[in-house]
Amino acid sequence: MQKFDSMTVGGLLEEMAIKYPNNDALVYSDRELRYSYQEFNQMCRQVARGLMAMGIKKGDHIAAWATNVPQWVILQFATGKMGAVLVTVNTNYKAFELEYLLKQSDSTSLFMIDGTKSSSYVDMVYEMCPELRNSEPGQLTNEKLPILKNIVYLGDEEHQGMFNWEDVLAMAEQVSEEELDARMASLDPDDVINMQYTSGTTGFPKGVMLSHTNLVCNAKSIAQCLDFTYQDRLCIPVPFFHCFGCVLGTLTCVVSGATMVPVERFNPQAVLDTIERERCTAVHGVPTMFIMELEELDKSNYDLSSLRTGIMAGAPCPIEVMQAVVKHMNMDEIVITYGQTEASPGITMTRTDDPIELRVNTVGRALPGVEMKVIDPATSKEVPAGVQGEICARGYNVMKGYYNDPVATSQAIDQDQWLHTGDLGIADENGYLKITGRLKEMIIRGGENIYPREIEEFLYTHPKVKEVQVIGIPSEKYGEEVLAFVKLREGTVCSKEQIQEFCVDKISRHKIPKYILFVDNYPTTASGKVQKFKLREQALEMLGLK
Repeated sequence: MQKFDSMTVGGLLEEMAIKYPNNDALVYSDRELRYSYQEFNQMCRQVARGLMAMGIKKGDHIAAWATNVPQWVILQFATGKMGAVLVTVNTNYKAFELEYLLKQSDSTSLFMIDGTKSSSYVDMVYEMCPELRNSEPGQLTNEKLPILKNIVYLGDEEHQGMFNWEDVLAMAEQVSEEELDARMASLDPDDVINMQYTSGTTGFPKGVMLSHTNLVCNAKSIAQCLDFTYQDRLCIPVPFFHCFGCVLGTLTCVVSGATMVPVERFNPQAVLDTIERERCTAVHGVPTMFIMELEELDKSNYDLSSLRTGIMAGAPCPIEVMQAVVKHMNMDEIVITYGQTEASPGITMTRTDDPIELRVNTVGRALPGVEMKVIDPATSKEVPAGVQGEICARGYNVMKGYYNDPVATSQAIDQDQWLHTGDLGIADENGYLKITGRLKEMIIRGGENIYPREIEEFLYTHPKVKEVQVIGIPSEKYGEEVLAFVKLREGTVCSKEQIQEFCVDKISRHKIPKYILFVDNYPTTASGKVQKFKLREQALEMLGLK
């Protein structure tokens, strides 16, 4: 099994600044911001020294609440140099969720932007910490959040009680380069350096503790599967606060010496413009992003001839969408990665040279250096190829645990260090995996096991269906019945009967949805994951069932 050299996030960047000093490291074409690896490394060192001057110690938790702005990436690598743990905050969070995260994570500092279209972060923070209006920067005292001391505004505007970005850069003068080098030398690759909160589709979000080794080695194996080199340029429209953005995105570039080309907020025109302008060779996205980019391509022309690869992940990837992306976006080598935050995040991945059938029909095989197996959830014994079971993973990528939650940690990771994902899948004789659903989402109708994912995949082939979510609802006769929530393509009209008719003789009778409800949108978590338990509640109410 392949082993990867472990190193710290900060040490990795130092190495790349020597290896590829003049290569573009970070580019924001809309801001005319362009750092070479040498310049990017110097900027990260300066911010690391500024953080030390603020009194932030190795192992302190600092939260970043921002869209894909340049300061986010700089903080990621600056904390990787001076040893603070970067706690990523979902940009969709509201005051209640933010307060929970800051408290549960024991964060000493919050770095934040102005806000998003729908939320003023500044107003929310003043509401949460009214004392800030009468505090000196760095001197906050708040009863509900006793550990929180520093609020840093990621811009040059001044806000009462907050440092701003210029202050951090100026404070760097108080700490020498030698002091930073000594701090860097004291870090261990197995130290926790990043904490991400799981979406919490059930219960409160949990803080996933990830080490330098987890992140750097995962990025190295992802880069290997993408055939990434210093000549690649990756457009990153997926949010940095997810592993998709900050591991499969930024870190995968840095381990390769490739160029990070972030898009601050997802917008299909901005993504396609950026790819064209910067001659990007790769772009990442969740299926919905690719669907919107394909719709934009129908209306306007963009030169995407530079593209070759990218990752589709973060949600089940419909086969139709994969094929359209290959055909219309010039992404002959597009791949799928499967994983979860607890696996930092990659577990399996298709390879750029896999036949297209494997790349659209499976989520690939285990990443280099990672073990994967499928077990019978009832007995925990491994099942043979072709038999469905729960997916488990083991290796350098498995998290250190959930922060301050040993019970949840022991439920997720067994005594042999296998991470139990809660996902169901089938592996073939070559280890290629198909995801068939969530352990908790399986529908049992009249003794037959039905997996929503399979029906969703099929319904995506209907020409009028844009998106679909399948759930099980109670039935006196069969125990459960199948229900599909369907979102139609713009300008189309379709009836329940037409969709059911489409299924006849193509999928088994018991899998054809008895109920079909047409909707304009789905309830989601702050991360954009569809909350099926809420759909179930909606369905019961709409159909008058118990």
